Amino acid sequence: MSEDKEKRHKNPDGRSTIYLGKDGYWHGRVTMGVKDDGTPDRPHVKRRDKDEVVARVAELEKQRDSGKVRRTGTKKWTVAEWLTHWLTIVRPNLRDGAYDAYEVAVRVHLIPGLGAHKLNKLLPEHLERFYTKMQDNGAKPGTAHQAHRTIRTALGEAAKRGALTADNPAEKANPPRLDLEEEDEVDPYTLGEIKAILAEAGKRRNHVRWAIALALGLRQGEALGLKWSDIDLDAGVLRVRRSLNRPKYKHGCDNGSCGRSPGRCAARQLARPQTSPTKSRAGRRTIGLPSELTEILRQHWKEQAAERVTARQLWKDEGWVFAKRTGEALSPNMDFREWKDILAAAGIREGRLHDARHTAATVLLLLGVPERAVMDVMGWSSSSMVKRYQHITAPVRMDIAERVGGLIWAEPKSKTGKKSKRKKRKKGRGDDGSAGLLMPA
Repeated sequence: MSEDKEKRHKNPDGRSTIYLGKDGYWHGRVTMGVKDDGTPDRPHVKRRDKDEVVARVAELEKQRDSGKVRRTGTKKWTVAEWLTHWLTIVRPNLRDGAYDAYEVAVRVHLIPGLGAHKLNKLLPEHLERFYTKMQDNGAKPGTAHQAHRTIRTALGEAAKRGALTADNPAEKANPPRLDLEEEDEVDPYTLGEIKAILAEAGKRRNHVRWAIALALGLRQGEALGLKWSDIDLDAGVLRVRRSLNRPKYKHGCDNGSCGRSPGRCAARQLARPQTSPTKSRAGRRTIGLPSELTEILRQHWKEQAAERVTARQLWKDEGWVFAKRTGEALSPNMDFREWKDILAAAGIREGRLHDARHTAATVLLLLGVPERAVMDVMGWSSSSMVKRYQHITAPVRMDIAERVGGLIWAEPKSKTGKKSKRKKRKKGRGDDGSAGLLMPA
């Protein structure tokens, strides 16, 4: 047996191997685990100096013994490669909305900005400069913060699977500063604006849709996902169980041969389910209905029954509370356009659909409903949501208290028949724009 073969014998029990090759280099083989295809994962080390090979083999063995084994073999990931791979890992366990947010952050921001970095050489400073550059180029703080949350989660998965052997740099990086009020400002409607919106909505189909939004604060998907089986008019309760998804399409033709976007493909197919369960466990809730709203729902049921008769064989009995004239679910885009039309026709300031939800939450808090009960009605899982309304509700409550005090303990009139001078109080909206919620503007 030659000297080379004596030095290169294979260890049958999977132990690491170190040998001097015919090329004059020292080689090392370390059994790390198993590749995706089932073959042994044995990284190869090659150095001029034997001690360097021994040190590198010991380092790999330490990684293996600590549990940080790269089951995909010796692949050295770039950030772009890992993020693309990570999206395929997390897709089965995410709701469509969450996955879409991750996918956009990866495709639009992270891969173009950080993708060329080696995964194990990415530093917190790289991320911090990237966040700053995003905002310098016009991205909102919320967009930069979403990119931060995405890469932090992706790198955490890489560390768990052994693809990232260093500490997660996103955990050490300073995240972009996020001003919640700037990103999603609470801007409720006044009592006068609520009445004007409902008066205009009453002239249209599905008018109770807007009464539910302003009185109960359902999210758009929750309201459009309601079925008659979710409502007990006799008991006066409504159950939130599902959310209607925004439709997303894929090509039904041969790999996009039509040359159009998936949504305009003549053979398009739905790429996501029509509905999904509520976004959290707290979202699954039962809400009591005001008696006035119950009566409006009864009337709406009769109006829909008449439309069912008119549509005849075109009617699709899918059970939706808010449906098209043929019984199919309303489109979220159609619903949004209707909201904008109502505001314009009623002469109400421009507002987001989510402002109706903010209004419902503010009214509940101003009425003194306990915070825990408000969380149940609104489907919030965190009490931090309640705190966002304190800058609105606290001043309004104090304003009401002062008005009551001024009425009960008003100073008597002077001998001339005139009241003593008091500091004039502004009517309608307060400095925070919300005092008119309980007092008409």
